[in-house]
Amino acid sequence: MLKVEHIGIAVKDFTNAIPLFEKLLNSQCYKTEIVEREQVNTAFFRQGDTKIELVQSLSDDGVIARFIEKKGEGIHHIAFEVEDIFTEIARLKAEGFVFLNESPKDGADNKLVCFLHPKNTNSVLIELCMKKD
Repeated sequence: MLKVEHIGIAVKDFTNAIPLFEKLLNSQCYKTEIVEREQVNTAFFRQGDTKIELVQSLSDDGVIARFIEKKGEGIHHIAFEVEDIFTEIARLKAEGFVFLNESPKDGADNKLVCFLHPKNTNSVLIELCMKKD
């Protein structure tokens, strides 16, 4: 794994969350992007080499809406940048880790992404991400 690529934070509403994080981080939101496949809207901030990603559900029954209903707003996942996501998935499967999706899928910010099941990672949702060519 190369570095922490971003920290994902589940929020109910960008109307309040984006201005809050702009003040907190003293940094402007540089990009928003809808990921239709996941039914989420994302907003990105940069802090040094790491990004903060706010994630808002686009539907009342989406994965982020269910997360917030169960656990409240807050840290949703930690994403690690990898050089080769396919090699890293194979390595982690050989180590006994279970994935939520068996193969990488398109994610926000021009990335291929794959999530490890939090039952194998001390209840922390881990995302692997790799820049698409």
